[in-house]
Amino acid sequence: MATALVIENDPTDDPRRLGEWLIEGGLDLHILRPYAGDELPADLDGFAALVVLGGPQPPYPLPDGSPGAPWFPALEGLLRKAVRYRVATLGICLGAQLLATAHAGLVERSPSGPEVGPALVGKRDAADDDPLFKWVPLIPDVLQWHADEITELPRDAVLLAASTRYPHQAFRMGDRAWGLQFHIEPDTAMIADWATDSRLCAELGYDPEAVVAACDAVMADIEEVWHPFAIRFAALARGELAGAQPRRDLPLLGH
Repeated sequence: MATALVIENDPTDDPRRLGEWLIEGGLDLHILRPYAGDELPADLDGFAALVVLGGPQPPYPLPDGSPGAPWFPALEGLLRKAVRYRVATLGICLGAQLLATAHAGLVERSPSGPEVGPALVGKRDAADDDPLFKWVPLIPDVLQWHADEITELPRDAVLLAASTRYPHQAFRMGDRAWGLQFHIEPDTAMIADWATDSRLCAELGYDPEAVVAACDAVMADIEEVWHPFAIRFAALARGELAGAQPRRDLPLLGH
C-alpha cells in the first residue's frame, strides 16, 4: 500500500478525520511526532505523500533567533524536497505556513488579528484547473484557528482560495503540493480541546462554548466538501488521479 508520511507538530492536532479519509482513500499512514522525540527522515524515499499538520508554534524565528520548533529547519527541507521531487504534499495551517516559508514566502503575526471558528473562503480562478480544488464548491465551509498569516506567497505559488481579511487561504506549489491556511481535520472533540484554554478566543472576546457549538454545526458541511478532497489527494498520491503521475524512481515501503 502507498504510504503517507504524516508530521504531527503538536499533540493537540492529530490527523483525526483527515487521517480516516486518507486511509479510506488507500493510503497507509506513518505518523511521526517530533515533539515527542521522533526524528525526521533525511528524505522522502519510500513515501507517496507528505502531510504536515498544525500546531501553536510560529513558523518564523523566535526573538532569540531560534526556530519556532527545533525540527522546523529539517521539516522545511523535507517540504522543499517534496516539491522538487513531486511527492504529493498537503500542509494544514502551520503546515501550510511552513510550506510557504520553505519556499521564501513570508509568514507574520496577522495584522488582522486571530481567525477562529467556522468560516467561508472563496475559490480563485486558478482553482478551476486544479486537480483537487476544481471540484470544491465556490465558497466552501472551513474551520479556522490561527493567529499567524501568510502575508506573501512564494514566487511560484498558485493562489487557489482567499478571504477578505486573509487573502492567502489556499495555494499550490508545483503540481503536487498544497497548503491550506484553514483546518479540515478536526472533529468537535478536537475543537473543544482547543477552546478549553484558548488565548485566541480570549483575545477576540469569544465565548469558547459558543465557538465549539458553531464549529459542531458545520461539521457535516466540512465533511461533505473536504472528505472527497482528501480522497482525491490520496488518489493523486497513488497515481490514480487523471493528469498526475506517481513517483516511479523509488520503491514504496510498507510501515
